[in-house]
Amino acid sequence: MADTNDQDSAISFGPFRLFAKSRLLQKDGVPLPLGGRALDILIFLAERAGEVVDKRELIKRVWADVTVDEGSLRFHITTLRKALGDVGEGSRYVVNVPGRGYCFAAPLLRPASSESRISPAVSSPRALPPPLAKMIGRDDAVERISAELALHRFVTIVGPGGIGKTSVALAVAHGELAAFDGQVSFVDFGALTDTRLVPGAIAATLGLTVNSEDPIPGLLTFLRSRRTLLVFDSCEHILDELAPLAERIVQEAPGLHILATSRESFRTEAERVHRLFPLDCPPQRDGLGIADILAYPASQLFVERIAESLSEFELSEEDAPLVAEICRRLDGIALAIELAAGRVNAYGIAGTASLLDNRFSLLWRGRRTAIPRHQTLSAALAWSYDLLPAAESAALRGLSVFVGPFTLEAAIAVASCQGIREPEAIEAISNLLSKSLIATSPAERRLRYRLLDTTRAFVGDKLVENGEADRVARAHAEYFRDFLRDIAVKSTGMQSAGGFLPYADHLPNVRAALNWSFSDRGDRTIGVELAASATQFFLELTLLTECHRWTQQALASPDADAMDARHEMTLQAALGVSVMFTQGNTEAVRSAFTRSLELARELEDLHWQLWLLRGLHIYLTRIGDFHGALGTGEQGESVARKLNDPASTLNVEWMLGVAHHLIGNQDKAVQFCQSAMVHNPASQRLNIGHLGYDDRIVALVALARGLWLTGRPDRAIEAARYTVREAELLEQPLTLGISLIWTIYVFLWVGDWADAEILIDRLIDHSARHFLGPYHAVGIGQKGELLLRRGDVAGGIEHLRRSQATLYATRHRIMTTVFATALAEGLAAQNQPDEALQTINEAIAEVPDHGESFDMPEMLRVKGDILARSGNAAEAERHLLKSLDLSRRQGALGWELRGAISLGRIWQQAGRAGDARALLGPLVARYQEGLLSRDLVAARGLLGAPN
Repeated sequence: MADTNDQDSAISFGPFRLFAKSRLLQKDGVPLPLGGRALDILIFLAERAGEVVDKRELIKRVWADVTVDEGSLRFHITTLRKALGDVGEGSRYVVNVPGRGYCFAAPLLRPASSESRISPAVSSPRALPPPLAKMIGRDDAVERISAELALHRFVTIVGPGGIGKTSVALAVAHGELAAFDGQVSFVDFGALTDTRLVPGAIAATLGLTVNSEDPIPGLLTFLRSRRTLLVFDSCEHILDELAPLAERIVQEAPGLHILATSRESFRTEAERVHRLFPLDCPPQRDGLGIADILAYPASQLFVERIAESLSEFELSEEDAPLVAEICRRLDGIALAIELAAGRVNAYGIAGTASLLDNRFSLLWRGRRTAIPRHQTLSAALAWSYDLLPAAESAALRGLSVFVGPFTLEAAIAVASCQGIREPEAIEAISNLLSKSLIATSPAERRLRYRLLDTTRAFVGDKLVENGEADRVARAHAEYFRDFLRDIAVKSTGMQSAGGFLPYADHLPNVRAALNWSFSDRGDRTIGVELAASATQFFLELTLLTECHRWTQQALASPDADAMDARHEMTLQAALGVSVMFTQGNTEAVRSAFTRSLELARELEDLHWQLWLLRGLHIYLTRIGDFHGALGTGEQGESVARKLNDPASTLNVEWMLGVAHHLIGNQDKAVQFCQSAMVHNPASQRLNIGHLGYDDRIVALVALARGLWLTGRPDRAIEAARYTVREAELLEQPLTLGISLIWTIYVFLWVGDWADAEILIDRLIDHSARHFLGPYHAVGIGQKGELLLRRGDVAGGIEHLRRSQATLYATRHRIMTTVFATALAEGLAAQNQPDEALQTINEAIAEVPDHGESFDMPEMLRVKGDILARSGNAAEAERHLLKSLDLSRRQGALGWELRGAISLGRIWQQAGRAGDARALLGPLVARYQEGLLSRDLVAARGLLGAPN
């Protein structure tokens, strides 16, 4: 054997030594039997190490003039691999490059035969792979990286698998060929698994023959005197070996530049990291056309790849939104988009979009010539996942339970159920972020993390395979139960700071936790507790239908009888609110509020008692029980005194002010609600989380209406506009709806039809978008009233009838008398006096308790007008005098002026013009503003009329 070694230089790789001339292969110094053809293949591939040898060329070399098929080649390749142990895990020597041939991937080491330890080989440095024919959406990245490379010499392109790091690096490298006089070399570490072979791989790429067990000194000697760009591709799995070598090369070779691609940075001195982000995707917004969608690189790439296989393809208006959805769902990852585009030929765009929810989409295959880890999404993700240490892979599996963004605290809570301690979990999160397996998500208050959808689907499967899914889902649900409960506790009291709105991005996770808790595999006890914690969250976000669903499910739980009293109190209150605003003012609302208030009193919880009295107050006003609402406010006064809290006192004053306005005590209403005009941060957002709207806005609308009723039209308009602006700032749908409903009347009363129309249309659209059924019906009724005022009597009556049908069905009685009054006026204008009189009489009869209601003077006036049209002047005058008397008692100068105008017309027609002027003159004189408003113009017209 010694003679053999002297005469035949050995080529070493791993534990093997190959003597080509002697046709001998040794493993750890022991001869290894190998068939002749397999040995021929090995020798030929070793001679061309690092190159892809075409299958036909290989067959021609090994079999010479014998004709064989590729099956014979594959058989002997398999034999060779088995001999080398090149199967499963371990070193890779012979690599199959699909569609091209085979490559000997391991660098070869030769013993030193002279003083020279490394020297140029016969072959030249390996050429750069060709760049993409057309790269989309990366021009800016290529330009920035080129600039960074010139300044910093060592740049790493970092990003998740499939995002396009290699494509960008190749584009940069080709652009730098002139600057480096062609001395640009590309080292693909993707197939290298033995880190000991890293220096040899670099040397082989440079076309060098290694004659030493340690090629690093010779490699450095070669590079020191050259201006060269080395492109290191797919480095993430060999960073422990490559990072110190790269740092040393950069330090000792001043003319050398390194451009690397990796799923995490090298973390070495002088390294500049360029994080490659996903391609920009079209936003989730209605009304985007083809041109808008194709303005985004992700969509351009998707359509470009479809066109490559379907030459006649043209994107349609119908399919354009689906393209946008596909790109968003795939997070702008180039590989994922290309794989999805490859399915369009078989499934169409709509079919491809529907299949994204199917886990088999992870197995969609791409180009045959792509490297194996880029042929499917699953392979790309498995490449990164398999490199993770146990703690990081367990943490990553646990993170798949999160839907959308999550916080570090939430991740730690889930990791703990995986047996990972907090310090280890924090380190794991940091490492997963650096390895591009976790992305950051923008947030106003603090950093959020998220998994890309494709990553989440892949590791979610791993979670199930490991039998960890239910344990992790339980920890996830328990975390969000406790998280929401703690926010609710902090927000307790009348001066809650912030509430739940800053945490709206947790909504997908709360939903997922509830779904698991109430599922067959979940835990209903956690579900009930979580639903109770989530009620305020849903209400503050105005997710009323969702709130109703989960509260009802929790209260219907089989063990509801043993439910914690506080949980039931919270759930009953939320049930009452959600039913009231979505389904109407049913008895179920009263029942839920009453039960919740009973529990609050048992628990001696004064804050909840006041909140629930507010809920009852709203309910009673909506069903038209204004005296009941006043009584509820007076109960609130007692609770507020015990709380001794200024904000609570203010809140109760507003409750009382609203009740007095609706009963008809307008001076008291203005007195109690005047404080709402002061922008006091302590009074902002009072308990929106529990009852779905802001008390200050309700007080403001009562104030605006009270100002008109008490004879101050200009200030009423000013307050109305201010109210809507303040409601808009809150970004709370119920509150904005309330502000629109009640301020619209101020504009109708002064005769500003244009602004009234704008607000009415906005209310109708707003209530439809937020599924506020009763509010939508109110908007339709107000549209009808506006049509009447503009002379479209038939259209107005039709709208009013539609509105009334819905409002009666939902027991939304607070508006029924108002609309009945308008309907009666419309019927009278259509010469239907009998139906008009019946309608107004039914409206008057609806008002309970002594007939006290803010609109009773107006109903009596309209009845007087209808009677006058019918020729019953005496009865008309009697009702108009009653209207005037009640208006005076209510302090409602606005109604009094209207009643006086109606009575003045009757008197004028009866020849009593002097009496009419005597009635109207003092009333008009009391007005110091709003002189151009509709009623004042009409009154002055009567005063100036001839006798």
